Order: sequence, then structure tokens, then C-alpha cells
Amino acid sequence: METHTKVIVIIPAYNEEESLARVVSGVLAAVPAADVVVINDGSHDRTPLVAERAGATVISLPYNLGIGAAMQTGFMLAQAGDYHAAVQVDGDGQHDPGEIVVLLDRLLSGEADVVVGSRFVENRGYVTPWLRMLGIRILARYVSMLAGQSFSDTTSGFRASNRLAMESCAQNYPEDYPEPESLLAFRKMGLRVTEVAVSMNQRFGGKSSITPFWSAYYMIKVMLAVTILLLRRAPQRGGSTYVH
Repeated sequence: METHTKVIVIIPAYNEEESLARVVSGVLAAVPAADVVVINDGSHDRTPLVAERAGATVISLPYNLGIGAAMQTGFMLAQAGDYHAAVQVDGDGQHDPGEIVVLLDRLLSGEADVVVGSRFVENRGYVTPWLRMLGIRILARYVSMLAGQSFSDTTSGFRASNRLAMESCAQNYPEDYPEPESLLAFRKMGLRVTEVAVSMNQRFGGKSSITPFWSAYYMIKVMLAVTILLLRRAPQRGGSTYVH
């Protein structure tokens, strides 16, 4: 990554006080020239205080709006700040900050507008419960079919976007299921998307709300959401209007 490249790392966080200090510290160590912004999505714990003490800039939403709104807020900041690249990193510690440069190197080479870090391009030993893995694979195949491009990890929140993609996301970004929906939206807008292999850690703290029941429920709802998205007209690059 060239030293003059202006990068923002966006960390959406909801009640992540147990993990956030390590996440922010890891990001600052991996990409010290980047600006790190935590979007506090209406947390009820010490998330904003922990993030600020760790060295991040904190933007607090008035109440819990969901990851889609949190990320759109981050993209709006990225657009206004004239950043060359925006990187999304989850606040639970599952993403390895050391691999941010892997995403950025691929992005800044110019071969893609969005680079997604995938757990499944290579087998790196990450263990996923079989029922959840089944849901992930079914969803990935369905989104791939609709998008006309093969994706292995449609729920990954570890990704890097260039200026063109971040401007589009700032104007129009999915609310409910942003990771899989945005992949389809990117393809409809003609943005180039690619995946790179990354590792995945266990959560640093907190507890995932994804149970076997909610895994199945989530998969069904996402499949309905992306189907509806496919039937809609595509947003223009960098705008919120729709075209045929």
C-alpha cells in the first residue's frame, strides 16, 4: 500500500466493550496511517468509551439502527473525507487486522472496486457448526446464481471498497442484510467484486445471537430479500436514483 493512500477503517459496533479495545489496537498496529472510526450503533454498554480510549474516533448513533445504517454512516464519512479506500472490520475480533493489507493490496491494484475477505476460498482451519455452514453454502450458491458470479462467503463483513464503491454505498446501502444484498447491488451497478482468502478468529468477547433456528430463519429471509432486490431497478453509480 502506498504511503499517500488515504484509508479509513470503519468498525460498526453494538455492545462490543469486551472485544473492541483489542480490535482497535490491532487495526492501528496493522495500518498505522489509517483513520479508525467506530460507529457506535446505540450500544448500552461501554462500547464508545472503550473505543475512544483505544484510539479510535467514535460516532454514536442515537439508537440501534442496525449494521446497514451503521456502515452507511461510515461510508458517508469516507465520502466526505475524500478517502481513497474504506475497509470494514467487525467489532467482535473475528477478523485479523493484519490481513487488512491483503484486502487493500488487491483493491489498490485496480482489479476490483470491492474486495471481500472470504473464510472459504481456502481451508484455514476455521470451524463452523455444520448447520450454519449448510446455510452459508446454500445462501452463497443462491446469491451467486442471482449475481452471475461465484461467491464463497456472502455474509463476510470484512471487505475493502474503493472511491467509486464507497460513494455508491454512501448514497444507497441495504439496511437489513447488507453483506449479501450489497454483493448483488454491486453487480447490478456494474461494480467489480472479488474475494480473497482470509483467516477468521473466534470472538474476543460477547456471545453470538446466531442459534440454529436463527441461522435457518436468517437464510430464508436473506434469500427473499435478495430476490426482491433482483427485481428492483439498479441504482446508478454514486447516486440514489434508479434506472432501467
